[in-house]
Amino acid sequence: MRICVIGAGAIGGLMGAKLALAGEEVTLMDQGAHHAAIKENGLKLIWEDGSVHLAKDIKVVDELAEAGPQDLVILAVKAHFLENVAREIPALLGPETVILTVQNGIPWWYFHKQGGPFEGHRLESLDPSGVLEKNIDADRIIGCVVYPAAGVPEPGVIQHVEGDRFPLGELDGSESARVQAVHDVLVKAGFRSRILDDIRSEIWLKAWGNLSFNPISALTHATLVDICQFPETRELAATMMGEAQAIGEKLGASFRHTIEKRIQGAEGVGAHKTSMLQDVELGRSLEVEALMGSVLELGRLTETPAPATAAVYACVKLLNRTMVLQGSGVKLNDAA
Repeated sequence: MRICVIGAGAIGGLMGAKLALAGEEVTLMDQGAHHAAIKENGLKLIWEDGSVHLAKDIKVVDELAEAGPQDLVILAVKAHFLENVAREIPALLGPETVILTVQNGIPWWYFHKQGGPFEGHRLESLDPSGVLEKNIDADRIIGCVVYPAAGVPEPGVIQHVEGDRFPLGELDGSESARVQAVHDVLVKAGFRSRILDDIRSEIWLKAWGNLSFNPISALTHATLVDICQFPETRELAATMMGEAQAIGEKLGASFRHTIEKRIQGAEGVGAHKTSMLQDVELGRSLEVEALMGSVLELGRLTETPAPATAAVYACVKLLNRTMVLQGSGVKLNDAA
């Protein structure tokens, strides 16, 4: 299968490396030192058990037009960078090309084929200019939820931390031939996957952690286990999850775990820095709207108050603005 992964960061790189090692024809789109290292040496994957794998038969490009038509396009850039690549995506599309979205948080296509009272509604927090809706054909999309954790310790290297699950599903809940094909490719590459008839409920389950643990960690510089074992932040995370659950349930989502079980799961991951905390330390722009702003927008649509989430959102949004204006990150240093 011809597969183009847009964004070869932690998750895109993990997927690209495993797919290439499984024999798929993989093209990565990335830039800078990471691009140069992959082009020179291939993409190195260090698995959680310490084993090292090198994907040499992998193409890397600066511009998507260089890749040509694909069978599968994996959108692996963070949600707030999608607008930067959206206009180039049509160059990758053939008659049957499928697009797999693996962003954290609520996706911009949430109401496409959802069938509820907001069918077709565009989320302003995620696609304010409509560029995503215009350039990314939602009929081609298969939704996917990412559970692995990984990082990029140096250019050309992906460090897998834990997890291998990529549940996926058609936006209308059907079990199509194309979603089966994508499922089979992921399984062949060594991932665990299953086809869901309600991908939005799985998105909410992951979003529970994204909208609470990520911003709390960004503000406190605490790891998952620290947040969960500190009574006040554990309670804050639970409150934010409760607000999100109320919103999700009004939109027809179901939650197959309790809030307490979700928190216990995060606690079990241990001393892991969330992706948002890693971005704060590196001075990268934060996924504020995908993880929090979109949930608050859905709260307004459903007339569901979310005061705790709104308060944390305001603080993280200001942190992001300050970092952008200062052109720097925030990292704890040893006391003198």
